[in-house]
Amino acid sequence: MHVLTAYDVCKGQRHAPAGNNAYAANYHVNKESMRHDKLERELYLLQLLTENRTYTIERLCEKLGISRRNLYYYLEFFRDSGFKVYKHGNCYSIDRNSPFFNRLIERISITEEEAVMIRRLLDKAGQGDVLADNLRKKLERFYDFDIINNDELREQKVYNIGVLYDAIKLQRQVVIHGYASPHSRTTKDRLVEPFLLMNNNNEVRCYEPSSKLNKTFKVSRMQEVELLDTEWAYKDRHQQMYTDVFMFSGEKMMPVSMLLGQLSYNVFREEYPAAEANMTTCSDGRHRLDLPVCSYAGIGRFVLGLFDDIEVLGDEGFISYLQQKVAAMASSYTHKEQ
Repeated sequence: MHVLTAYDVCKGQRHAPAGNNAYAANYHVNKESMRHDKLERELYLLQLLTENRTYTIERLCEKLGISRRNLYYYLEFFRDSGFKVYKHGNCYSIDRNSPFFNRLIERISITEEEAVMIRRLLDKAGQGDVLADNLRKKLERFYDFDIINNDELREQKVYNIGVLYDAIKLQRQVVIHGYASPHSRTTKDRLVEPFLLMNNNNEVRCYEPSSKLNKTFKVSRMQEVELLDTEWAYKDRHQQMYTDVFMFSGEKMMPVSMLLGQLSYNVFREEYPAAEANMTTCSDGRHRLDLPVCSYAGIGRFVLGLFDDIEVLGDEGFISYLQQKVAAMASSYTHKEQ
């Protein structure tokens, strides 16, 4: 009788031993199960690594139940597959601008023509329809319909996006001519280093040497973009803009950790399903949440609303934020009673 060894499984033999149909059937079932488990683990790791700023190497190994050696194997596999893998301190992450994600977005994103058609159908529903109103707001958040419906403005926007794309690829500076800023209420030229197109190419993240700041510019407010021969001179100062699950944005992400009871766990999953990958089940039945956030405001509102079902573990900045909020509320009620 042939004994199935670990070597046989690892090498993935094409056929199970002959003369034992039950054994052969069980072998193929186990083999398929191992393949599915491996694929599931790879997809889960890919999800965790996307813009990761929280999970250390040790935490990733713990969540996936793998060794450091296997983790490094997966990271090397992702690199070989074309993903942009970066290391920040003791944390690895995958850039969301990796070719795979760009191809995926191209296949599932809504084109401007489709957005216009959806908008027209929603307008036919009239005002007062709650569902239609919510869909309109979501579309307007990502599409500037004043430009989309104007052929001349639309052509200029497409041209500007093309120049910005080339500048990012070639790592060149550009001049944004006639940028209309609602904050300074001025229209002037801006010399910048663009390094990231965002929000379906409606915005671009740039470093502005004159102000020494990273800023987000709306493409719809640009008259024209001029590509210069000057290469980036401040690449080390480029900082991305992140958006957390609560839709707060910022240049930095802060890690928060907490233990959720069943009630808070259910509420969080229902309100923020995209963060489910950041939760793990503990031995006592509670659920640990490790989440990077751009602002304490969103997660703070959630914790204060269900504080008796949540144990906050960190970080120190978040704990201090909650303490200040609780003290401010207590002081407010004290003044009202007096």
